[in-house]
Amino acid sequence: MSCSTADSGGDRASDFTASVITVSDSCARGERADVSGPAVVDVLQGSGLRVVATQIVPDDSMQIQNALLHFAPKARLIVTTGGTGLAPRDVTPEATEAVCDRLIDGIAEQMRREGTKATPFAALSRAVCGVYEKTLILNLPGSPRGAVESLKSVIELIPHALNLLDGKTEHP
Repeated sequence: MSCSTADSGGDRASDFTASVITVSDSCARGERADVSGPAVVDVLQGSGLRVVATQIVPDDSMQIQNALLHFAPKARLIVTTGGTGLAPRDVTPEATEAVCDRLIDGIAEQMRREGTKATPFAALSRAVCGVYEKTLILNLPGSPRGAVESLKSVIELIPHALNLLDGKTEHP
C-alpha cells in the first residue's frame, strides 16, 4: 500500500541522460578499437536513455575517477565498461568506490547472477554499482557480450533508481 500521493512523473528512461566510459589501456593507446563502449551506447539508447558523452580512458585509477567526476554533473547514469576483472591493472571498481557516496550491492549481484547463466566466469567480476550525489555509476565487464548482457539484466531498474535519487519515493 502506498502512503504517498506525489506524482511519480519522470519515470521513463528517456527522461534521463547517460555517459559511457570505456576503461582500456589498449583502446586508450589506439591499438585496439573500442567495441564495448558502442555496444553499451546502443543498449542505453535502445532503452530510451539519452547518451550525452563517451570517453576512453586507460586502466588508471586517477583517470577513471577524474572521468567519473567530470561526467557526473552532465549525466544521471555513468556506465563504465572494462577493468572489472582480476588482472593487476583492473582498477575500475576501486576507482568507482573512491568517488561514490554509497554502493548499491544488489545491482552488481544481479548482473553476476544473470551472467553466470551464460558463463561461470561471470562470478569473477568485481563490478560495483554506486551513487555519487544524484548520479548512478554502474561498472560493466570489458567484453562486448558481457557488457551488454550485464546491462540488459539491470536496465529496467535504472529509471526507478534514478527517481529514488531524486526523492521520488512512489513505488510502481
